[in-house]
Amino acid sequence: MSFTTDELESGVAHFRETGWLLTQTLDEAGVAELQGWVDEVASWPDEGDGWMHHRELTDDGPKLCRSENIIPFHTGLRDLLTAGPLLDTASALLGQQAVLYKEKVNYKLAGGAGYAPHQDAPAYPFIASHVSCMVAVDDATLQNGCLEVVEGMHHEVLAMDDSGCIHPDLVASYEWKAVEVPAGSTLWFHSRTPHRSGPNDSGLPRRALYPTYNALAEGDLRSDYYAEKIARFTAEGGRADGKVQVSLIDDFQGRAV
Repeated sequence: MSFTTDELESGVAHFRETGWLLTQTLDEAGVAELQGWVDEVASWPDEGDGWMHHRELTDDGPKLCRSENIIPFHTGLRDLLTAGPLLDTASALLGQQAVLYKEKVNYKLAGGAGYAPHQDAPAYPFIASHVSCMVAVDDATLQNGCLEVVEGMHHEVLAMDDSGCIHPDLVASYEWKAVEVPAGSTLWFHSRTPHRSGPNDSGLPRRALYPTYNALAEGDLRSDYYAEKIARFTAEGGRADGKVQVSLIDDFQGRAV
């Protein structure tokens, strides 16, 4: 969905002030197509040509919680994330031409775990500033664990605990704003915007597509990111606390299968 010049300028101003922005990206037909694409990705085998699946243990058994490194293997998602309105909006928010840094699908299926309060920047090597977004595949609501953000706290990396998440003393001092996102809409947020999400208690899936962008002038580093992530996962050999390792920080609260 395209924006008028006034709408885009207003959105950029809101993003710069608050660190987040909600936009509409897909119409009803586009949502149905995206849901089909996500179903396709979820059906891929765990052992493939380079994509990564992560699974968590829920009270109903093991469930898929994340897929990443997707676009080399899916034309529709590659086109959606690397051209058109998403790339244009990312470029506007960065103030210069953007390029895709990484992409993932978070499934948060029924009973799926949430994410501790964190900033993304500490988990994104090579570049200090990125812009991410959550394209809602299904409606994201309070009951199924929508994102919560802290406004105006995106100008620096905050004090962290041993897991790389925001220090509990700071978490308690902030006002957290829940942002419900209808399917087909997109929640944009700076890589330093504090955010968190709760578990999915709705009984229905709450899937979301998460692309992250950086300024092209700083390099096309998508391959470098995944090489670094795989190398660190291999070196660390998994987490010792019984939780699932899906990120370069320990924000995910899911149990290991």
